[in-house]
Amino acid sequence: MILPKEFYLKDTNVVAKKLIGKTILRKQNGINLTGIIVETEAYIGINDPACHAFQKITPRNKIMFEEGGISYVYFIYGNYYCFNIVTGKAGLGNAVLIRAIQPLKGIEHIKLNRKTTKETDMTNGPGKLCMALNITKIDNGIKLYSPKSPIQIKSGKNNVSDSEILRTKRIGITKGTDLLYRYILKNNTFITPHKFNKI
Repeated sequence: MILPKEFYLKDTNVVAKKLIGKTILRKQNGINLTGIIVETEAYIGINDPACHAFQKITPRNKIMFEEGGISYVYFIYGNYYCFNIVTGKAGLGNAVLIRAIQPLKGIEHIKLNRKTTKETDMTNGPGKLCMALNITKIDNGIKLYSPKSPIQIKSGKNNVSDSEILRTKRIGITKGTDLLYRYILKNNTFITPHKFNKI
């Protein structure tokens, strides 16, 4: 079942945690690529120095200020895209970064997109994930709750309990590094390799 728009209108940290265990579906040329979300990070608008929406609205981040449930895709380091989900009410500038997934279906196509055969290294980071699912700037602003969307988030069959989710500091940033806004599925081999995974 596709997650409804209401799912994304909650507190951003709540959404980031509840997304663990959910399934992402990417439709690519008639092929369904799917994976279990195993790692997320919350970014909280004007109160979070690591958030793109911190302090002001820009042409790049303006989509973050729309109502929750749509995609926010941006380009980073001149090479990679990152896939985020806008959360909360309009005007807040909040989003959840999907950092890693565990591939389920369409794995051979994911391998081709990533040009690798090592399954645990195909989607264990936000840039890798976007390459694996062929997510680009054209996917910015997609309504993820729409059955017609090429990217959807579904409830899936993976019931994850709170005890299976680890909350840690975010990684790959230089500001807001003390905030415990990262959520990972414990003992999962598809999350981004990092020392905080063992906290």
